[in-house]
Amino acid sequence: MASVKNLKKDINYVLSDIIEECYYWQVLQSDAKKAEKAEPIIDEAITVFDDLIAKLNDKKVENKKAHFKTISKELESKANSLLVKIEKL
Repeated sequence: MASVKNLKKDINYVLSDIIEECYYWQVLQSDAKKAEKAEPIIDEAITVFDDLIAKLNDKKVENKKAHFKTISKELESKANSLLVKIEKL
């Protein structure tokens, strides 16, 4: 079972890397209108972060092992979908 501490670190590292990639892409754009296309992805990453941390801090869970595994899988799927959106920019 993954510890809560390690799962929080994973969530933080993965989503902050995605946000950093968006910022990097924005810096490389010469057109300001085109650079704004990354803003919804950044907003979505922040929302995903908030949702996953809220789920992780939920104390009313009966089976913690299954709960943490579900959060880990959700992090992976949402991060992959955000990366696909970044690639489409």
